[in-house]
Amino acid sequence: MKIVVGLGNPGQEYSATRHNVGFMTVDTLAARWGVTAWRNKFDALAAEYRGKEPVLLLKPQTYMNLSGYSVSAAVKWYKVLPNDIVVIYDDLDLPAGKLRLRARGGPGGHRGMESLLVHLGTDEFPRIRVGIGRPPDYMETAHYVTGRFSPEEQPLMAEAIKQAAEAVEAILENGVAQAANKYSK
Repeated sequence: MKIVVGLGNPGQEYSATRHNVGFMTVDTLAARWGVTAWRNKFDALAAEYRGKEPVLLLKPQTYMNLSGYSVSAAVKWYKVLPNDIVVIYDDLDLPAGKLRLRARGGPGGHRGMESLLVHLGTDEFPRIRVGIGRPPDYMETAHYVTGRFSPEEQPLMAEAIKQAAEAVEAILENGVAQAANKYSK
């Protein structure tokens, strides 16, 4: 079993916001793979895909800063090793639309990732950071990340989310190092 986690916030008011690019990537994968049967499990929306090997798609419903509770419950249930988890999340430090893939690392100030690191007890899991850029000087970070993409950003971010979904597939097929060579921009 592999687990693909998209980080985000639950609820319609957050559905298309910068902070939810992880959820959007998981939704893109579900559409590509024909996955439609979502259920509430592990304080998350969870769906299984049966390809060459089973993959659990997971969208924690605990709000971003508590994502580790949900992910650790799924990891314990399925007895998954850290390198069998892929996490997708937004990153303020990357320009909008840029991707960075890593096999391990710290939270970089991202509270959802901080929660995962605490609850999993390791940083040894692949992750895909999707750049959302920095807020303008006049805007608070919290308002920026929970805001929607501008009309100018929408096509760029739609492409980034598509590329992030492809990067997940590449990680599952060939590992993070090979995927990073192709998708880290």
